[in-house]
Amino acid sequence: MLTANTLEAKTRLAELLQPVEKYHETVVICRNGTPVAEIVPLIKTGYPLQQHPMLKQGIIHEDPTLPLTDDDWPADAR
Repeated sequence: MLTANTLEAKTRLAELLQPVEKYHETVVICRNGTPVAEIVPLIKTGYPLQQHPMLKQGIIHEDPTLPLTDDDWPADAR
């Protein structure tokens, strides 16, 4: 973990981003010796609504949007 004061971060931002990009290092920005912010590597995630590959194997034989009949419900839940 690297540390830099606010003036140093302002003047050397491009240099401070290099270890974040290359080595996934965290840079802590301090004001008067107190940490106030972090520059962390961005974690790229996939498309959040993409179907999981394991779910592509499943087959649904019935329409899950149809209402249930009385026979579909357990006797104690009627």
